[in-house]
Amino acid sequence: MGCIDLRRMLGLSALLRLLLVCYGEWQDAHMEVRYTDVDYLVFSDAAAMVAAGRSPFERATYRYSPLLAYLLVPNSLLHPSWGKLLFSAADLLVGLFVDAILKLRGVPEDLRLWSVAAWLFNPFTFTIGTRGNCEPIVCAVILWIILCIMNGKVFQAAFWYGLIVHFRIYPIIYALPFVIVLSKQCIGPSRKPILRQWNSRRDILYDNSSTPSAKSSPGWQGLWAPLGSIVTWDTVLFGLFSGTLFFLLTVTFFYIYGWDFLNEALLYHLTRTDPRHNFSIYFYHVYLHHQQGFTVFEKFVSFLPQIMVQLALIFCFAGDLPFCLFVQTVAFVAFNKVITAQYFVWFFCLLPLILPWSSMKVKWKGLICMFVWMASQIHWLMWAYLLEFKGQNVLVQLWLASILFLAANTLVLLMLIRYHRYSPIFMPLVRSGVANSRKLE
Repeated sequence: MGCIDLRRMLGLSALLRLLLVCYGEWQDAHMEVRYTDVDYLVFSDAAAMVAAGRSPFERATYRYSPLLAYLLVPNSLLHPSWGKLLFSAADLLVGLFVDAILKLRGVPEDLRLWSVAAWLFNPFTFTIGTRGNCEPIVCAVILWIILCIMNGKVFQAAFWYGLIVHFRIYPIIYALPFVIVLSKQCIGPSRKPILRQWNSRRDILYDNSSTPSAKSSPGWQGLWAPLGSIVTWDTVLFGLFSGTLFFLLTVTFFYIYGWDFLNEALLYHLTRTDPRHNFSIYFYHVYLHHQQGFTVFEKFVSFLPQIMVQLALIFCFAGDLPFCLFVQTVAFVAFNKVITAQYFVWFFCLLPLILPWSSMKVKWKGLICMFVWMASQIHWLMWAYLLEFKGQNVLVQLWLASILFLAANTLVLLMLIRYHRYSPIFMPLVRSGVANSRKLE
């Protein structure tokens, strides 16, 4: 990328985010439409209650872990923008972790920088943190867990995984891929993580019967192996420690805050039925029937497509961990009962990790994918604007726009899968036969 390096890129990104935080303060004070996300006001109010010795759940609509309120206590003590700076710092950490992961996988520097830029200079992602959304923290921790797994630090990975599932429940969908990859990470007589063997220039011994080459079909045969090949010391350690940490945090905060914590921070997200308009194809049905409630069968049916798609993707791509997490997240969001714009950042942070293994040219197929996804979203927003700001009865049109948005997400996901070069995470780029960085031009 010319004369720019990672340090300059991070410095420029930090300056951009700082300017946006300052601009947000000005816009909030002088314009009718606020720059700050409404959720940030909820976080700040909950943090103020914690600072006053009260429960964060006294703030209506606060449905997060108390840890988030604790992190934002300086909003009351130092400056109201503390949380925005914290989330923006997590943004920068995501870029740093993207570079570290791709470096471990043998990606050339130029291609790494293009991939990092896809996160740091994505308008959607750099506005998320500066508007006060907490998702960059989750993104940073997910990438850090991938780094820990790649370096064979199972204990650290388990700690952070248990913590982040407590912090934001959705990463629970990554449990099975993490366990599968951990069961396959040590190959050869040294029993050290493959990437560590490769980085130290030792011989890497691939078990061809269980680890497919980069030229093989995406299905990962190891998933169909006997249970004993998955139940290893590493997988047991990961499951027990992460589960124990999640349980201890849950018990601790239940003891402190009682049922308010359990209902708002955990159970609410499992039973959530939001009657307000959102990107989900389910919103119109929920809007029409939420007053009389939903049967157990109706709730199960709404989860069934998600579960089926998740299992299918895991069975196909678990060995290629970053790609598996990416497609899982896109599908999870697309088929969710409630979809808001902040959910998109969940998979945007994983997108840079798969770009070096994509044979899709930015011109034209890449541009077509971006246009289809953005056009379907803008189309939905047009109807949402007419409903919310103009008071027009366009609920049916908005629901049809949600179906179109689901179709667009599915099409883009299939395109990404079609042009992805399957490569197990413990196989460096130079061994996987992937084209060089010129494919991004």
